[in-house]
This record gives sequence, structure tokens and C-alpha cells, in this order.
Amino acid sequence: MTATTPEFLNGSTPSWSPGRVWHDADGPPMIDIPPGWFTMGENPGDRYASQAERPSHEVSIAPGLAISIAPVTVAEFRGFRPDYLSGEGAELPAVQISWVDAFEYCAWLSLRTGHPYRLPSESEWEFACRAGSVSKFTFGDELLPSHANYLYAEDGVRVGKGKRTPSGAYPANVFGLHDVHGNVCEWVADSWHPTYEGAPAEGSAWNGGGELRVLRGGGWDYIPRLLRCSHRDYLPRHCRRDNVGFRVAVRLEVPV
Repeated sequence: MTATTPEFLNGSTPSWSPGRVWHDADGPPMIDIPPGWFTMGENPGDRYASQAERPSHEVSIAPGLAISIAPVTVAEFRGFRPDYLSGEGAELPAVQISWVDAFEYCAWLSLRTGHPYRLPSESEWEFACRAGSVSKFTFGDELLPSHANYLYAEDGVRVGKGKRTPSGAYPANVFGLHDVHGNVCEWVADSWHPTYEGAPAEGSAWNGGGELRVLRGGGWDYIPRLLRCSHRDYLPRHCRRDNVGFRVAVRLEVPV
């Protein structure tokens, strides 16, 4: 398996570098995400794309967004629930987390810090995952075992560890985010919609009631096609699984 070089917007090498890294006393490390626009959804010519990734559409992301560098860890979640998974390694990404649990963690962290923490919207998540790339993965059109924690190659050969790895153990993308592919699936704020017909264009969460919430990124037990930047999945908001966690976002006031 040979890596392919990622393609970027306008065919150019990205001019940005990872943003400011910061964290609140009780929160995970955060990184500032540059504003911009991108094409969300199906990559042209992607044979694995589904109706859920269509129609592709342009979305703008406003200044002031910060996202946690990696999924929230066991240690970070224990700040909220001290008895959480007592036998688990502190640096592993937190799992067995429902969408409701993640929402409540964000509310707790907001009260502790005074910053409005929340789950990223689906479009914010994909923008941050792509990091300017227009490839199937943030690292190019092929994903290598050195890029991410996943279990099987597309031909069915086992290439992964078969378990979670510490948050941040794999390379960061251009924006400085780790584990945007693999390790754990990540809850985002949005309700599930089976296509992008009527999706918002300004980066906000797309709600609409119902029990289903969107998952992004794919887990340690997946294959690469399910880890693509555009791949979407869902679960009921009260569901907990051993490959599902989350990362947080916050929008800070930008000085004029």
C-alpha cells in the first residue's frame, strides 16, 4: 500500500500552519481553526460514496472556532464523572459515551470555564478533518496503517491493533488535529438526515428532532472506506458503544 499526496483547494499547497493551542484548567487541549469555505460531502469519483454524502455543497466556516486536538480522553471525562471506567487507561479516548453524555460533559465544562463548549457541528467537523484537502482522507486518497488506527485494509487483511490507542498517537493533519480518521467514532451536534438536501451553508448544526444523531471519523474496528472525510453514520442519542467517543468545540469572540 502506497500513500498518495493529498490534494488541496485550488491545487495549491496550504499556506496556513497549525493554530494557537490552548486549554482551560478543566478542559482538553484546544486548537484554533482558521476560517474558510469548503465543499462538503462526496468526493468526485469516490466509488464508496453513498446518498448520505450527496449533494456535495459549499459551506463557510466563520472565524473564532476552536476544536479539541484529539477526542476527549478517559482522564478528561473523569473530571466530569470521577467513577467513569475505573480500569481504563487515562490517555485512551473515552468510549461508552452516548450523545447525551457528551452533551452533558460540554454543559459541565462550560459552567466550569465560562466558555461555551459544545459538540462540533457536522460541517465544522468535516472542515477541520479535511484541513484544506479535497482528497478522500486528510492524508490523500489512500489511508495507511501509519496514518490512523483501523483494523482491516480494504482487502480484508488485518493491519490494526484491534483496540483503542492513546489520543494523539497518530499524526496530526494540517490543522493540527489528531485521530480524525479511526480510533473512535465521534458524535457531532447534528440530528441525522439521510441526504444533504436542505443542509445549512454557514457551518451551523442541522437539527430537526428525532432520536438519531450523526457520527463521524470511524473507529478502531473499521476499514478505510468507513473512515473517509465525507463518510457519515448515525446512532440513537442514548446509545453507548466501545468504539464511540467525541471531541469538543467552542466558538470564541473574535476581536474586531
